[in-house]
Amino acid sequence: MTDSNALPSQPTADFVPPHPGSQVMPRWDAGELPEAPVFQWRNWTAFIGPSMVMAAAAIGGGEWLTGPLVTAKYGGALLWLSTLSILGQVVYNIEISRYTLYTGEPIFTGKFRTLPGPMFWLGIYLILDFGSLLPYLASNAAIPAAALYLGRLPSAEADSSLLAVLSCVLFILLLLPLTIGGKVYNSLKAIMTFKLIVVMGFLVFLALFYSRLETWTEIGSGFFKFGNFPVIADEDLNGDGKQNDGESPHKPKVENITASWAQGRMFPRLDLSMIGILVSMIAISGNGGLTNTPISNFTREQGWGMGRHVGAIPSIVGGHAIELSHVGMVFQVTKESLERWKRWVWHIEREQIWLWLPACFLGLALPSMLSVQFLPRGTDLKDKYQAAAMTADGVGEAVGGKAETTQGSDGKQQVRRSLLNHSFWSLTLFCGFLVLATSMASTADGVLRRWVDVCWTALPFLRSWDTKHIGKLYFGVLCIYAGLGLVMLSFVKGDVLLIFSGMIYNYALGFSSLHVAVINTVLLPPALRPSILRRAMLVLGGVFFLTAAVVSSYVEIPKLRAALSAPAAKVKVEEKAQDANAKPVDDKQAAPKG
Repeated sequence: MTDSNALPSQPTADFVPPHPGSQVMPRWDAGELPEAPVFQWRNWTAFIGPSMVMAAAAIGGGEWLTGPLVTAKYGGALLWLSTLSILGQVVYNIEISRYTLYTGEPIFTGKFRTLPGPMFWLGIYLILDFGSLLPYLASNAAIPAAALYLGRLPSAEADSSLLAVLSCVLFILLLLPLTIGGKVYNSLKAIMTFKLIVVMGFLVFLALFYSRLETWTEIGSGFFKFGNFPVIADEDLNGDGKQNDGESPHKPKVENITASWAQGRMFPRLDLSMIGILVSMIAISGNGGLTNTPISNFTREQGWGMGRHVGAIPSIVGGHAIELSHVGMVFQVTKESLERWKRWVWHIEREQIWLWLPACFLGLALPSMLSVQFLPRGTDLKDKYQAAAMTADGVGEAVGGKAETTQGSDGKQQVRRSLLNHSFWSLTLFCGFLVLATSMASTADGVLRRWVDVCWTALPFLRSWDTKHIGKLYFGVLCIYAGLGLVMLSFVKGDVLLIFSGMIYNYALGFSSLHVAVINTVLLPPALRPSILRRAMLVLGGVFFLTAAVVSSYVEIPKLRAALSAPAAKVKVEEKAQDANAKPVDDKQAAPKG
């Protein structure tokens, strides 16, 4: 750390902005670091910025899909894995915002400034960002939407066409808010605020009036039960995590490995049947993958730090007066600017710790409460895609009494619910839809921002564009993203997309954590760099996420191959069956005439 006494008191006239890293990227411009706002309780709303959008996005796929899937089977015993993930992401979020405070650039642009240069990192991050390109949130958002339309949970087979069409329609509709409203950030912030109020309000109501103290004790303590892992039950003779013929019924079993070692017991056999979902929960708790990186974009577009000088990405409709500079802007480190800098960093840390961190824990605890309170312990869905709507029946029956299932004249099952049952059943589905749909919009925006920002700065021919035309580039990338998403939604189920996304998310977040530690060490002046402890925490977080990714890959890749090849195998089986049932052709009849 640089001695502050060696710094000049005021900016000097001969200050030249530094140009570290790849010389292919443009040199920064020079400017003055603005004053950080002074926190006062009467103006607390002015401090709600990037973390509000990110907090609302945190109540998304991991919290509504993977968290309830895990807690429905194991209760709160494995939530400690999310604790490690969230804490690692807090440090990560602060550090990527640190870069933006100094340069006005999003962290993704900083990644491309490091050696060996932008073309190298282009290939690396295109691979790591593939998980964000998978529109699993739109696919899963279609489940509660279809249930509201059908009056029942959809079937993977009977309603496959409806789900496919609905997924594609929703995906396109969810991209529309990203094209209107001046700043894209402002449109997204309004949507996320609405989601946060509605969903959290509904879940808090259920938590206060329809959940037991034991439920909250189990969930709350689960965040701190470090060392718990699912293990093979004694009744599971072949250790596949499923009840097979000849096996007695067995319940999901959890054991604390640390306690076992302390007591001198042998290492238990781990149950890896749910490892894909567990790792996806780790990946998506909080934000996950590269979906955290937009917080640095939002820091810029909020006008914090040097972001005030750089500009923002405008909407294609209504945002023509907004410009975004091609080049970041830095300040000369002086005694005065260093004090301002410390206040800006504390501003970021305060928002992360006071808003984003509790929102992540609460956002995971409340949906988990639904599965712990309203589903039988040990519930393990055969069709994981139904996780988006799995608690609706339980909530409806808990509040409004049990529903009646009857056989209609057309042979189809009909469900009769009381008015109160139907109301809360519908509200649960609507909240699930709102969570997943808005998270799809924020994920899409994050993907677009990353690549638009990078191209805007890194590609020389785009640097020749007028700064007012950034919206056109954003819209062009959006169209490409929409096309890719529609193709994937047409051919791959949502649960497969979820597990594959979670796997890649962990690789991306692990690698990116290590890369950010390098960026903030190499590109920032010594006085502005994170402490040794902070960099060590980034490295440890990176190792944690990469380890989860490797374990998941080892177990899940064979399963994913089987799932993706299942349609082709089904076709072959049907063809063989048709051949076997075909009438044998008489040799004489088959012989050609003549």
